[in-house]
Amino acid sequence: MQPPVLNPMPKTFEYHPPTEPWLTVLHADDDIVVLDKPSGLLSVAGKDPALADCLEARVKQRWPTAAMAHRLDKDTSGVLVMCLNKKALGHVGQEFEQRRAKKSYVARVWGEMEAESGHVDLPLATDWEQKPRQRVDYERGRASQTDWRVEAREPGITRVRLYPLTGRTHQLRVHMLAIGHPILGDVFYATGDALAAADRLQLHAEELGFNHPQGHWVEFHAPVPF
Repeated sequence: MQPPVLNPMPKTFEYHPPTEPWLTVLHADDDIVVLDKPSGLLSVAGKDPALADCLEARVKQRWPTAAMAHRLDKDTSGVLVMCLNKKALGHVGQEFEQRRAKKSYVARVWGEMEAESGHVDLPLATDWEQKPRQRVDYERGRASQTDWRVEAREPGITRVRLYPLTGRTHQLRVHMLAIGHPILGDVFYATGDALAAADRLQLHAEELGFNHPQGHWVEFHAPVPF
């Protein structure tokens, strides 16, 4: 199957992060801070000074020791955890690295999916000619798996819950594209009506669970904004 023809990468990148609300805190204790990151805000600052505003910088204004345990794409919204000390950071980092953390996302995708659930197992690698895009690459790609389940159906659109079993860059976006159902509003991977169907990427990290640094299991939820 030939890869889909995508829009050319934009030559300029305008960054206008949302400011209202400035910060949405779902939980805070002595070890972690859990946020609901809005779409359009970088998780960490870019190299260009114009990209300095990010979730990490905003959190550090209130918790100077805060450090990222994982990231979400700029256009993805939802639950994100930061750690307030080195011990917590090491612990939570292992939760993600060892795949003990449980994550689920909600997305609206183009087209009506025939099955009620499925599994995508396609290796992913950076598309160096169109960086930061990723692509399915059977020779150089890293193993990547996603489970999905239909939650609702609309005319020409399907709402799905996505369970990333690995944590590759743009994994959910590329996997949905690869099976013929790009996520609505995805400026990197959607085209035509699928791109125009939403004014933002319709991908949201709704649920995150992991073993807290103090030893107990915790789960956090951020309401889906679409």
